[in-house]
Amino acid sequence: QVLILKGLKQEVSCLCPSPDGLHLAVGYEDGSIRVFSLLSGEANITFNGHKAAVTALQYDHLGGRLVSGSKDTDVIVWDVINESGLYRLRGHKDAVTQVLFLKEKNLLVTSGKDTLVKWWDLDTQHCFKTLVGHRTEVWGMALISEEKRLITGSADSELRVWDITYIQEVKDPDEPESKKSKGSSPGAEENTEEDETLELDEHPEERLVKCSKVGSIMREGRDRIVTLATDRTGKILACHGTDAVLEVFSVLSEEEVQKKLEKKMKKAKKKAKQNSEEEPERSVELSLQDEIQRVANVRASSKIKSFDLILSPKGELKIVLLLQNNIIELYNLNLSAQVPQAVRASRITIGGHRSDVRTLAFSSDNIAILSAAAESVKIWNRLTLQCIRTMDCEYALCSLFVPGDRHVIVGTKTGKLQLYDLASGSLMETLNAHDGAVWSIALSPDQRGFVTGGADKCVKFWEFELVKDESSVQKRLSMKHVRILQLDEDVLCVRYSPNQKLLAVSLLDCTVKIFYIDTLKFFLSLYGHKLPVLCMDISYDGTLIATGSADRNVKIWGLDFGDCHRSLFAHDDSVMYLQFVAKSHLFFTAGKDSKIKQWDADKFEHIQTLEGHHQEVWCLALSPNGDYVVSASHDKSLRLWERTREPLVLEEEREMQREAEYEESVAKEEQPVVAGETQGEIGLAGKKTIETIKAAERIMEAIELYREEMAKLMEHKAICKAAGKEVPFPVNPILRAYGNLTPSAYVLEVFKKVKSSELEESLLVLPFSYVPDLLRLFNEYIHLGLEVELLCRALLFLLKIHFGQITGNHMLVTVIENLKKTTISRVSEARDVLGFNMAGLQYLKREIEAKDEVTFFADATDRFEEKKRKRKKKEKMVLAVL
Repeated sequence: QVLILKGLKQEVSCLCPSPDGLHLAVGYEDGSIRVFSLLSGEANITFNGHKAAVTALQYDHLGGRLVSGSKDTDVIVWDVINESGLYRLRGHKDAVTQVLFLKEKNLLVTSGKDTLVKWWDLDTQHCFKTLVGHRTEVWGMALISEEKRLITGSADSELRVWDITYIQEVKDPDEPESKKSKGSSPGAEENTEEDETLELDEHPEERLVKCSKVGSIMREGRDRIVTLATDRTGKILACHGTDAVLEVFSVLSEEEVQKKLEKKMKKAKKKAKQNSEEEPERSVELSLQDEIQRVANVRASSKIKSFDLILSPKGELKIVLLLQNNIIELYNLNLSAQVPQAVRASRITIGGHRSDVRTLAFSSDNIAILSAAAESVKIWNRLTLQCIRTMDCEYALCSLFVPGDRHVIVGTKTGKLQLYDLASGSLMETLNAHDGAVWSIALSPDQRGFVTGGADKCVKFWEFELVKDESSVQKRLSMKHVRILQLDEDVLCVRYSPNQKLLAVSLLDCTVKIFYIDTLKFFLSLYGHKLPVLCMDISYDGTLIATGSADRNVKIWGLDFGDCHRSLFAHDDSVMYLQFVAKSHLFFTAGKDSKIKQWDADKFEHIQTLEGHHQEVWCLALSPNGDYVVSASHDKSLRLWERTREPLVLEEEREMQREAEYEESVAKEEQPVVAGETQGEIGLAGKKTIETIKAAERIMEAIELYREEMAKLMEHKAICKAAGKEVPFPVNPILRAYGNLTPSAYVLEVFKKVKSSELEESLLVLPFSYVPDLLRLFNEYIHLGLEVELLCRALLFLLKIHFGQITGNHMLVTVIENLKKTTISRVSEARDVLGFNMAGLQYLKREIEAKDEVTFFADATDRFEEKKRKRKKKEKMVLAVL
């Protein structure tokens, strides 16, 4: 492990390294993008523009621009150097699946789940071509053969191959010949020449680039493509579906294709000679399968999530696979072998489960945590977070620590109870307890036994006993079946009351039945949930029972008369687990909406929400002292939560909740609809967030302060004139804090502090009444040559959005005239400086190259002389021997 990049709470949905290998762009589930420096491990740049998960990221070949595609169907191009958004491209009707820059021209290719592949001209920012040859969603794309071929993968087992031909608009006499590239296979070349003249008149969009389908390669997988990608050199193409097989193809270069073609020609000539002298030469063509050859299939140990390839100069291919069950595997593939075979070199696994954890339990000393999944039971140390024991089991559904914490019992899907000894990590006994799944297990308060409930409509009572095996001297722990309670419905959950007088049983008919334990007679029925009760718990004093159901509600009942005190709408999906905190009426619930919530059963209040899981939370466990909660989720993670000593103020929690809701609503707000205007292909890259609103408010406050200070200054001048002497002027405390700035310099300071990526959105929110002051200030700043680049960007944007109002305002005519003069002169100055610097850098580069060449030749001469000396020595030695 080299580096951990600390992100936000959201799930990472997409990764892309920069071409120089120094940065990593990370796309998140909430639509934000962060660029991390791999040297420091810090996130320097954050881009907010998408409203849904980022699905594709790609840098251009210089690393200056980043393009992102998202589930919200938009494609946004970002300027990484200026840390701002350039523009948003709209056109796809469903989630974008892949985005690719083309080096040759300033073009972008995007594919989406709407079956379309779109070509965008980034100079004019419009979509000039759409490929419609796919019947199903396009899940992946890759460019091969020096960007002359495009390969697309969709929901069938066909990889479609397209030829890309760049068409010169005006044939420039000075242009070198090499640029006019035709289709890479000779077969395609003949067709394109014939059709070109006809098609250009019919399809004016093909003036830039021509894209024609060449054929397709068949994959072995029958399902959809998940990832389709090439290595950095473009010689190797690989893809995988939703299964565990990665298919690797080799893409031949033009020289290799030529060689192959010549070989075929020779063979064809030979055959023609043998058959008869007069037979004319048949034309020889290479099929697509000859140019893109299948190398090997790599079978991983589980389903593949994504992969990456590195081709070493020696011809060995390194393949790294990330699997669905949290394992990373590295394979080596020797391409020069006759039959290339993939060999697994290494794998990285961490101590977690490979499938969803369905049950958790805490030991009585708050230190050990039991987690059980479909394949194993693991015991964890809470302090070190390390896995201490791993024991194989069947599909586990419920579990408990036996008093004394030396043994654990697991109830399985097949109806068995498995007893494990923790010291040896061995399975001691397996009992067939139920005919169906054991859904629930509960320890009796006197700790002498436990009760289980299963899908066979039975509740069974068990006691611990010590038995003696014939082979051993010592007695060992075992379980004895004592009583049975037969019911009419499947049992989903069972719980004892703390005084061991009552037993609560949740049934599939949506009710909870309560029985006396000593006689097993019926006492109460709790009726009110619309769907089955999946979890419940009884408070420490036996007065309350809380039930959580698949109808998303939690109901709190009194155990004396079975009256419902309150029904709470708890989660946005089924409530999966519920447990009271020891010695209190507070309880935690876990839901399929990936949240864990804490509630107060006396005041019926929601106290706090614990967010961290990305998918459904299946279960949780509270430590006996109530200080820790551990939760397990479908995202394969276990999370440990600790109670802190800082007091929780409910009003503050509510305030934070309201702020979060407001933030969400701000991002989802649509732009105002203007009658008669249609939404264009291009839009602003950013989105309205709480940050952009705050930035606009700060600018407004700064301008108001500037107005007040200027008014005060005028008054002060008038007072001084009247008094005939200099009167001391009171300085504003804010300006004093900034080191006695002038009001106009303060506005510039505030302006500079607005994040580059949020500038346009902040100015968009700014009311027009502040714009005239801003324009006058801009004129002043640009005249002084301050922050010319930033101010020009803001100025042009303000002119764009308030064009009508600015041109219609007579007061601003002179301001605009002045701005025009100062801006043009300052911008040309800045351009001259840049030009001079560029020329200087190029001169230095040439100097360094010339120096390197001299040293290179000197080295080569030295080496040649050395070889000569060695040869002479050798000859002398040979002569001496003779």
